[in-house]
Amino acid sequence: MNSPATKLTYHDYQFLPDDGKRYEVIDGDLYTTPAPVTRHQMIVTRLSNLLFTYLERNPIGTVLMAPCDVLLSDVDVLQPDLLVVLQDGLARITDKNIQGPPDLVIEILSPGTAGRDRDLKHKRYERFGVREYWLVDPDQNTVEILHLEQNRFTRASLTSRPSQASSTLLSDLILDLAWILK
Repeated sequence: MNSPATKLTYHDYQFLPDDGKRYEVIDGDLYTTPAPVTRHQMIVTRLSNLLFTYLERNPIGTVLMAPCDVLLSDVDVLQPDLLVVLQDGLARITDKNIQGPPDLVIEILSPGTAGRDRDLKHKRYERFGVREYWLVDPDQNTVEILHLEQNRFTRASLTSRPSQASSTLLSDLILDLAWILK
């Protein structure tokens, strides 16, 4: 992190080195995330496959995966593991980034990022109006689905493998945790 007096902006972020690290700016503070472990990547792949297939059958939006900059404000540039922007918000997708909140954000927790995902990023996604937030915990084999109600996230479900979970935002989307978290 940088000193409390210095707030990084999106302009500063654009000049960070292209060194293979994943950078995020949260409320003007810089965070670096190490490369994810292979299980994390397998879960991301399964979820992106599930979402892509769902959105091909139900053409209501687009799924993207990290690295993809989500510009929530001039001092908030996040890179969620996966995100979905629904049809009415597709104008937010530019050549360089997503400008504004995605409708759905998914973070795969790891020991190095779980605290940030559950606290700082949770608060940012909530504040800027992400409609649904999934926290996938490979260590606990759970998926927690949070839904935005009256500008606050409320827990829609907390499901453990091998059960199934469902999205409140994407009707008829079933998450088979036995497959996703294998």
